Amino acid sequence: MMTIMMIILAVIGGAMLSIQAAVNGQLGSKVGVFKCAFLTFSVGALITALLIFFFDHGHAQTLLTVPKWQLAGAMFGVPYIVIMVLAVRRIGTGLATVAVIFGQLVMSIMIDNFGWLDNHTIPFSLNRLGAIVCLGIALLFIYWANRTENSSQSAAQETRHD
Repeated sequence: MMTIMMIILAVIGGAMLSIQAAVNGQLGSKVGVFKCAFLTFSVGALITALLIFFFDHGHAQTLLTVPKWQLAGAMFGVPYIVIMVLAVRRIGTGLATVAVIFGQLVMSIMIDNFGWLDNHTIPFSLNRLGAIVCLGIALLFIYWANRTENSSQSAAQETRHD
């Protein structure tokens, strides 16, 4: 039951990332990519600080005592936000999100298979390969649909201008 709950929470988290990408794409086009990213991280830091203050229980280690390489994970959010703000405006939320998920899937399966970053090993399998192939096909379908829609819109705009 706990596994199902975690999957549901992960799906909700993914939905929230898509909403964030769409909103940030619009905001970034109005105020700039880096100001948008700054706002995202500033508000996120404030909310997280409040959550730590009210809900975090003591842990055996602190941010100062964990292995330093584990702190590097904090840096990976910045390129993600900047890339998504740029990409959503140009290719749409759906294509950008599926492309991100494809990258996440491939890298996470590699991390699982090799046990990188102190994670336990989950061997590569045909089921996992099938998931990569299916998501790759979904990425292509969304890309082709966007190209078709953009071609139709361009043709309609040219007709109006003639």
